[in-house]
Amino acid sequence: QVQLVESGGGLVQAGGSLRLSCAASGRIFSSHIMGWFRQAPGQEREFVTAISWGGGSRSYTDSVKDRFTISRDIAKSTVYLQMNGLKAEDTAVYLCAARLPTADWGYWGQGTQVTVSS
Repeated sequence: QVQLVESGGGLVQAGGSLRLSCAASGRIFSSHIMGWFRQAPGQEREFVTAISWGGGSRSYTDSVKDRFTISRDIAKSTVYLQMNGLKAEDTAVYLCAARLPTADWGYWGQGTQVTVSS
């Protein structure tokens, strides 16, 4: 089992920055892939970015490339999402997730709200 707890959300003006954190605990392996998703009201959950826990390889959805950066601190068992140049359309609940390479996203945090005012 893997437990995930997000923090760092809040209200920010357009163009501003926020850093989200996802504290992971439980049975975390180097093969785990850690991801961030977001869900805006009335919209489907959307993949944002992911990083491999062991190797650090990253992927991003096109709408956040060059603005968002995912990273992880193995010693702290924490994954971060640095969000710069925030736009109103980034407003959503941001959720941390984890999976093994051959599995679906099976572990989820409770989410943290990010609101960007224009």
